[in-house]
Amino acid sequence: MFKNIEGQRVPNVTFKTRRDHAWVDLTSDDVFAGKNVIVFSLPGAFTPTCSSSHVPRYNQLAPVFKENGIDDIICMSVNDAFVMSEWALSQKADRVTFLPDGNGEFTDGMGLLVGKEDLGFGKRSWRYAMLVRDGVIEKMFIEPQEPGDPFHVSDADTMLGYLAPNAEKPHDVTVFSRPGCPFCAKAKGLLRDAGIDFEELVLNTDYTDRTLRAVANATSYPQVFVDGSLVGGSDDLERWLQANGKIASRDAA
Repeated sequence: MFKNIEGQRVPNVTFKTRRDHAWVDLTSDDVFAGKNVIVFSLPGAFTPTCSSSHVPRYNQLAPVFKENGIDDIICMSVNDAFVMSEWALSQKADRVTFLPDGNGEFTDGMGLLVGKEDLGFGKRSWRYAMLVRDGVIEKMFIEPQEPGDPFHVSDADTMLGYLAPNAEKPHDVTVFSRPGCPFCAKAKGLLRDAGIDFEELVLNTDYTDRTLRAVANATSYPQVFVDGSLVGGSDDLERWLQANGKIASRDAA
């Protein structure tokens, strides 16, 4: 059973990081002193759960965390600075700080350095998340000790539920577009004006027309999905935004 060390200070170590092709040493004080910081630590860069779920959701919810007093969100792993830098680039997660714990000193100090020799990983971090205020651990979410790589409580939604249970979460929006489509440009402009982040999938780059027919039963562009539901084209999106108070109605006086 891993020990919960809420109320204690984080380990005092020096992180070996890279910045602009140069080595930069960061101490624990550099990272945590005078700040409200969320740390989520995971077994390894480029690994499936870490890349597909853990990092993207923290990156997506970063603005909400910032609105609720968080200064930095740190993704930590027992990997070297070069690996963490390349992973950060591949994830396009520019709202998260990727911090290498290359020697595992911080993770060991947390009591969460575990052997992953069966996978050829050597010593790695157990998956966990924590809220740190001015270097003191306020809250920890440690994954249960069970086989495999459990991912139940260290996720971004659980952390936000603790920090700000009534916070409004962002919509999940995807726009299926095609190059040169004026209605696609309109839809993207409407979303930007409403301050709504979205993912764009471009015809013949990210998908084919068969995909669009399969998921939306449509052949016109764009097709906009919000929170798992098809909204439709640009005019449909405009009506949805007006109905949900995201933009003013044309009929508003």
